[in-house]
Amino acid sequence: MPINIKDVLEAKKHLEGVARVTTLRHSLEVSRRLGCEVYLKMENEQKTGSFKIRGAYNNIRSLTAGQRNQGLIACSAGNHAQGMASSATALNAKAIIVMPESSPLVKVQATRSYGAEVVLYGNIYDDCYAKAQEIMKEKGYVFVHPFNDPMTIAGQGTVALEVLDLLPDLESIVVPIGGGGLISGIATVIKALNPKCKVYGVQSDTTPAMADMFHKRLSKTPLRYSALADGIAVKKAEPNMYEDYISKLVDDIVVVSDNEIAEAIVLLLERSKSVVEGSGAASLAAILSGKLKLGKKSVAVLSGGNIDLNSVAKVIERGLISKGRKAEISVVFHDAPGSLSHLTQVLAREGANILQVVHNRMDLDIALREARIEFQIETFNHEHLEKIKKALHDIGARVIS
Repeated sequence: MPINIKDVLEAKKHLEGVARVTTLRHSLEVSRRLGCEVYLKMENEQKTGSFKIRGAYNNIRSLTAGQRNQGLIACSAGNHAQGMASSATALNAKAIIVMPESSPLVKVQATRSYGAEVVLYGNIYDDCYAKAQEIMKEKGYVFVHPFNDPMTIAGQGTVALEVLDLLPDLESIVVPIGGGGLISGIATVIKALNPKCKVYGVQSDTTPAMADMFHKRLSKTPLRYSALADGIAVKKAEPNMYEDYISKLVDDIVVVSDNEIAEAIVLLLERSKSVVEGSGAASLAAILSGKLKLGKKSVAVLSGGNIDLNSVAKVIERGLISKGRKAEISVVFHDAPGSLSHLTQVLAREGANILQVVHNRMDLDIALREARIEFQIETFNHEHLEKIKKALHDIGARVIS
């Protein structure tokens, strides 16, 4: 049976002293851009780095002592793994977590540090689920589902209770969707206490199974998935999650690209001084995309902050390129003394910061008295970049890219 508001209120009692009441932060920058008040629910500041501890603890504490003594098993891209490992240790239960082989090292190490045994298998959540089911049947462990379980969903719903305590007149809330447990719990609370508030979901465009089901589109098995948003990379949507919760309680689901997610991560680093992983930043990416009717007050649930530090530099670079803040320009110009200086003077006059220059006279597709010069530059935005290209064109340079 689907949960109701009473189940979430009960979960809230059990989570006191276990899960943090995370910050609800007003974003001046995003509010200015969109012309409405936008707030950020900072679940990246939660214990274990994501909202998942809420559902995992509420689920495990609801088991009998005998069930906990059997041993627990789960599958996770990383955040449920940490929430479950921490919760199982707190409740004196043994836990085994199956995680993708591609899981960020930070999530694997953290899961082990919380006391769980980790089994690495497959490339995506769905592979891990199949392996966990196999181990469960073989060993007789109790499976703790990361999203498709009433007690897990009730725990996740406590996020919405905290939001409404501070913003009872909220008009929209945007929530990342992987399997759908978080948005199901949040939507249950929102529609019970503030039914006029819109509940929006967001998925990566590489794994949009729930969005496809919601919009009644033919869903294809993805050929790739977003390593940037690994926390919401679920290949197949659960029909009962859709039927019991999402079809009844969610107003719309949109998808965002890796570039949009990277831009949101960069914005959060620059403006909010907050580290947020790709799946957590997807909600802000959806808000910035302009695809949603937000109303006067909106909340983006930043669901987690467990980003792989080895990938942060790449994410920042992608975000800067996507926003037009960083670019590579290749130009062909006449090869004569002072030519390079002439080009760099134009870049300086237009306010570009040169990071790197490659001067090439050996390309066979340029004339004998020409040279190809490749600049890596910092710019303000896409409009600034186009203005620079025009200025180079005006002095006779052939802009290739």
